[in-house]
Amino acid sequence: MDSTFSNTEVFSITTPLYYVNDLPHIGSAYTTMAADAIARFYRLQGRPVLMITGTDEHGQKIQRTAEAAGRSPQDHCDQVAAGFDRLWKQLNIHYDRFSRTTAPRHEAIVREFFQRVWDNGDIYLGQQQGWYCVSCEEFKEERDLLDDHYCPIHTNRQAEWRDESNYFFRLSKYQPALEQLYRDRPDFIQPTSRRNEVLSFVEQGLQDFSVSRVNLDWGFPVPTDPGHTLYVWFDALLGYVTALLDPEDEPTLDNALKRWWPINIHLIGKDILRFHAVYWPAMQMSAGVPVSGQVFGHGFLTKDGQKMGKSLGNTLDPVDLVTRYGADAVRYYFLRAIEFGKDGDFSETRFVDVLNADLAKNMGNLLNRTLKMAKKYCDGAVPGIDVGAIADDHPLKSKGSDLAEQVSQAYSRLSFSHVCELVLSLTRASNKLIDDQAPWALFKAGKQADVDELIYSVLESTRLAAYLLSPIIPDISNAVYQQLGYTLDFNQPEAGAIAPFPLHTVWGCLPPEQPLGEPQPIFQQLAVPELSTPS
Repeated sequence: MDSTFSNTEVFSITTPLYYVNDLPHIGSAYTTMAADAIARFYRLQGRPVLMITGTDEHGQKIQRTAEAAGRSPQDHCDQVAAGFDRLWKQLNIHYDRFSRTTAPRHEAIVREFFQRVWDNGDIYLGQQQGWYCVSCEEFKEERDLLDDHYCPIHTNRQAEWRDESNYFFRLSKYQPALEQLYRDRPDFIQPTSRRNEVLSFVEQGLQDFSVSRVNLDWGFPVPTDPGHTLYVWFDALLGYVTALLDPEDEPTLDNALKRWWPINIHLIGKDILRFHAVYWPAMQMSAGVPVSGQVFGHGFLTKDGQKMGKSLGNTLDPVDLVTRYGADAVRYYFLRAIEFGKDGDFSETRFVDVLNADLAKNMGNLLNRTLKMAKKYCDGAVPGIDVGAIADDHPLKSKGSDLAEQVSQAYSRLSFSHVCELVLSLTRASNKLIDDQAPWALFKAGKQADVDELIYSVLESTRLAAYLLSPIIPDISNAVYQQLGYTLDFNQPEAGAIAPFPLHTVWGCLPPEQPLGEPQPIFQQLAVPELSTPS
């Protein structure tokens, strides 16, 4: 599928470590579904994969949220982190490590990393004055704030004026090195729109940023001055490193970095782009750590064309969505209907329309009708034909032969919508071929060889489609494979060993005469939601 890599080359990907001020929202689910699809794609290739997700649990916002709820900060973090874990399981997300920044092992990594930066002369004591958004855990430039110093992201929260002694990281020192990084590695920040945002920001001149807070208990003390608490972002970014440790490892940087570093892809929402594309690589340079592979910042989600928010009463609960429609439906819509990297919208009507058109009517109907014909015309087995005798210009063979390579390139670009469109072009062509050649008429005319070739080519194309979409819709792909007579399970972590790659990407690998399963709908058609009317 992808000849660029050896199947022994390790691949690591992270979601953000989600802030535990509240239970997961649809934006968090969106990032994690995408990361899971990419991780599954590389696992299919037989590559060792490490997918990291987790929670960012320190900072003033967490302390205040816990106090308001009458809980200790740790109890609050435990409850919310468990909520993230439950949702990931509901969405069939197979992460390898769940990193929590309150873990004791994490503090050891943070202390060692801080010491390296300190020893390099990149941390100093200074005075911080400015407007601080507690929700963002970030100082804001006055020009970036709304009227009356409201935050442009948390528009119902005013920034607070701060004038305090803080430790600073010499970010300005690393401006030339960062600019060189962006020149040498133009793919370091993706997509291009995000890269351009960062370049524009850096060109304005980088300012040193504060890495400590005072009068804050919930966090790690600064190793060189316990009267200060480490800034939540300095702590949180290192959660990616801590996650690399094997359970039996002593928590040292050398142990953490020995196999999986540098991370291949940090997958994030565009609202935390600067932290990952500017602050984080500069911190890595200061500590003498190789810079991560790529930062990919995807867009924001809206609902029915409007920004989502509790104050607007139009939030989208991912738990409710997956409970009503199932994991594969939710995964498919968000990765199929939204161009990854750009802003996207959720409409329940469109959600139902896309799923019905692609999964129920196109792919599902194709498999169901073809299995029924195989049962009627081919004794319920894959036709026993000479697959090599199918002409290279056969409409499905010619389309399927290079499909895996095209899909592989799309996955590697994180272009999930293009993956789906490429695969659907094969299933559409299969449906059209049935309609054009009318196997029932061929059978009636005694043209069994033509019937066999047609049914084989359609079954094989459906199999290939299911295989290539398995990183996105693993349960539906399992259902397709089972009805085609396989016992594979795409939800097994070692799926690459079970469904050998590249064997299953080759059009024509469906074994002739393999017994077929009973035709069952792989996706039940959904009812169009009723629109509420004013009372």
